[in-house]
Amino acid sequence: MPTTSPVQRLFDTCKEVFAAGGAGIVPPPEDVERVKAALDGMQLDDVGLRPDTPYFHIMAAERSPIVARLRLHECDKFSIVIFCLPASSVIPLHNHPGMTVFSKLLYGTMHIKSYDWMADGASGTAVLSNPQIHPSGARLAKVKVNSEFTAPCETSILYPANGGNMHCFTAVTACAVLDVLGPPYSDSEGRHCTYYRDFPFTSFSVDGASSSSSSSSVPEEEREGYAWLQEKPEDFTVVRVPYEGPRIRTDN
Repeated sequence: MPTTSPVQRLFDTCKEVFAAGGAGIVPPPEDVERVKAALDGMQLDDVGLRPDTPYFHIMAAERSPIVARLRLHECDKFSIVIFCLPASSVIPLHNHPGMTVFSKLLYGTMHIKSYDWMADGASGTAVLSNPQIHPSGARLAKVKVNSEFTAPCETSILYPANGGNMHCFTAVTACAVLDVLGPPYSDSEGRHCTYYRDFPFTSFSVDGASSSSSSSSVPEEEREGYAWLQEKPEDFTVVRVPYEGPRIRTDN
């Protein structure tokens, strides 16, 4: 009997885990662990890529790096995609509405910065009792992750309301990340990708106070842990390239 490839095992696991899924529905913890386990051991060559793959070196006319996107599978329940990022390229800060997302760094070193929205009535810091949406449209968020990761490392997971639902990827070196999204983006179902600018907490007043006075309501050592996120027009260019790795059987 032929050996099942790692990417086939991942697909089979996702097909079972997300069968009854939908927007805002988080799989049970044991199913989350199943998907994570399928991803944790995966390596670059499991998806037919090598460090010298041209996708890690795509440049625009002005010599800025371009991110490549490979779609392994997509249906209304989940999608599996790979992003290949040349060194210094960026996937801008964006959200994942109603989605559970697994990200496995397959290759290279990447800086990840992620946020979760601050909910009204959250506790822990004085500022959190103030309105969470500024008149400018910016909304208060708390930093979840702000670190560099180097492959091999564990799969990261974000959820509809926590775990760093808004994140930004910056390629420190050329790198590749494998994402599983359940459910995938869908404009027709209201799950469109929104991009944001992030501003330091002291950039905006809180409850009519000046930046300096609002800052004083948060201990100095905690200020870097908050930011204001403001929607911005989409300005992210990605090149869609064919997936040429091990074949995925979807009819089993």
